[in-house]
Amino acid sequence: MCGNSMLVGAAVLNRWTARLVVMLLISAAPPPTRADEFVNPKANIPPKASPQRRGGGEGLPPMPIPLSSPLRRTEKQRQPAPPGLVGCITFSPASLQGSGVDWQTTTIDIERWVDFTNDQLRQHYRFVETDFSKFSYDPAELPILYFTGWKALPPFDEATISKLRQYLIDGGTWVVHSNCGRPEFNASFRREIRRIFPDRELAPIPADHPLFGAFYPITSMRLRNGSQPWKQVPPYLETVNIGTRAAVIFSPVDLSCGWDAGAHPIEGGILYDQNDALKLASNIVTYCLAEYQYARFFSHQKIYHEASEKTRDQLVLGQIVHGGDWDPTPQGLPNLLKMIDQNTTMHVQFKRVPVEAQKDDLLQFPVLYMVGQRDFQFSNAARQRLRQYCDHGGTIIVDCAVGSSEFDAAFRREMALIYPDRQLKPLPPNHPIYGFVYDVRRVELAPLARQLLPEVQAPRLEAIDVDGTLPVIYSPLSMSAGWEQLPRAYNKGYANDDALKLGVNVLMYVVSH
Repeated sequence: MCGNSMLVGAAVLNRWTARLVVMLLISAAPPPTRADEFVNPKANIPPKASPQRRGGGEGLPPMPIPLSSPLRRTEKQRQPAPPGLVGCITFSPASLQGSGVDWQTTTIDIERWVDFTNDQLRQHYRFVETDFSKFSYDPAELPILYFTGWKALPPFDEATISKLRQYLIDGGTWVVHSNCGRPEFNASFRREIRRIFPDRELAPIPADHPLFGAFYPITSMRLRNGSQPWKQVPPYLETVNIGTRAAVIFSPVDLSCGWDAGAHPIEGGILYDQNDALKLASNIVTYCLAEYQYARFFSHQKIYHEASEKTRDQLVLGQIVHGGDWDPTPQGLPNLLKMIDQNTTMHVQFKRVPVEAQKDDLLQFPVLYMVGQRDFQFSNAARQRLRQYCDHGGTIIVDCAVGSSEFDAAFRREMALIYPDRQLKPLPPNHPIYGFVYDVRRVELAPLARQLLPEVQAPRLEAIDVDGTLPVIYSPLSMSAGWEQLPRAYNKGYANDDALKLGVNVLMYVVSH
């Protein structure tokens, strides 16, 4: 088992512990103030005035006075605006007119968040107030959208749904937290996310997710329900992933960056401690900045000319569909097949076919490919079909996208159910797979993996061995993230070139045996 996999049990346990603790604290609280009775004291704090400075000096008068006649005067001067990083979303009065909805947001938290983060990261960014009607939906203009509220959201119109979806696909990030942790806001936001991404899951992240360690290592946070005593809880966030990136980051608990809940508790509110929230907010900005280039490159996916052609007598792979973000590295496999086509005698059609194990004909594929980054569970029927496929000579190549502890734990659990009589075991260093096409007995890891696993210099593959055959080959260190050749900051896997070479060896070995 690889080094990062040894932490899997604790990481996944912490993920569910975090969810359980947060939900228990919320459910065990006294009945919250009714939505129509709740008064949010954070709503009454106006934003700070724009920074100004006074200075005396030479100033150019308004035209048409000749430019050669400067005037000396003392006046207010605008500071050069720092680059915009975050757009703070509101609803315009026009968009709510006639809807019967009274919806509000606040700026107290975003002000403190941006100021603190600038100080910690030694950057100079600003936030911009905007609304859905005037925002350009261009991540190059504002990479992060910030959104908070405590009342139930009005349903977004279809045009806004479409623009938000495209903004996130194009590389933008949507950071949302529930002001005062109000349940009516949480329920309405979850409803709208299902409308924006009906095919993607908003789900908790594990304790070892980079959002909890991008700048500050965060293992616990202080949480307060009203004026009750503080509770120390694991950090908790939910995300929607696009590729391997968290594109929507949601906290159902108030990230009270600008509010001291210790001195000023909010009855009917559930808030994190301000200091802890500020650290988490700094991590969020660090993560978004680090993933920005990946997000922008990912949005321009390569299209291979053979992807839609009729299948010929060439190798076509089936990719297993499952509930754990089954396609987080969509450009990886086409890149690998292209390398095989260009560097070996095997001609590979650039095509992958999504397959559902419980109902599709698996035996038409000599090789099945599986990748993921979240928890998942096969049905009993799917487990039986996959075992039958392997027993009839098929091979499943499995990759743990970006070295996800969550997927790793789920896959090991499912393998124990599919093969109760066998175990995943490391392939020995002298196994022929490591020299089948390329010599990859020594490999380079991606920067994050190298930092976390400095002792690893050889590839780490595991397999189910049945009388010398390998029906299942698993890479707990990610290969597919490297296959994509994208600028990824948080990959617990192999460096790009070695990932491709190892992938070529694995696939060529499988089809040759």
